[in-house]
Amino acid sequence: MIKQKGFTLIELLVVIAIVGLISTIILVSLNQARRKGRDAKRLSDMHQIVLALEMYYDENSQYPGSTSSYGEAEGGCGGWDTSSVDNDSDGRPFIEPLIDAGLMSAVPGDPVDSTSGSCSSRKIYRYYRYGAGSYGCDSSRGAYFVLGVNDMETSSRPHAQSPGWNCPSRNWQNEFDWVTGRFEK
Repeated sequence: MIKQKGFTLIELLVVIAIVGLISTIILVSLNQARRKGRDAKRLSDMHQIVLALEMYYDENSQYPGSTSSYGEAEGGCGGWDTSSVDNDSDGRPFIEPLIDAGLMSAVPGDPVDSTSGSCSSRKIYRYYRYGAGSYGCDSSRGAYFVLGVNDMETSSRPHAQSPGWNCPSRNWQNEFDWVTGRFEK
């Protein structure tokens, strides 16, 4: 009797199962790496925006005004300027005064920038300038801005690198994964 060389059906199924398992592990790792990469971009974007806001302050002695003053206040987000919606359809959806002053060619938006869901559940950047004394903050320090990222993908609230921002009657760290703010004085 001549014995043929080859694989049995069982051997082929075992090999296919092993390849499938390895592929699944690689895809899960790749997706995690993508989430970490998007979060790293978010942190980098926040630092760039804060630097541009500081340069704006140096030139104007105040931070960019309320979003309604330049047409971007999103009704569904309580007047916050968000990176997800260009409300005045001018092609500059987020913190327009930074672009108008030539401090940034385009203010970055969240890598996912979702437009569905409630304001607090979407992956967006948000900016707001409050008047002096708002939420019990020291009015002698002047007006202040709050800048935050709603939803980081690889951490829970708060993100380990979040500077945080709060006033006596409001803690924005409870609303954002990453948040910062600055007084004008």
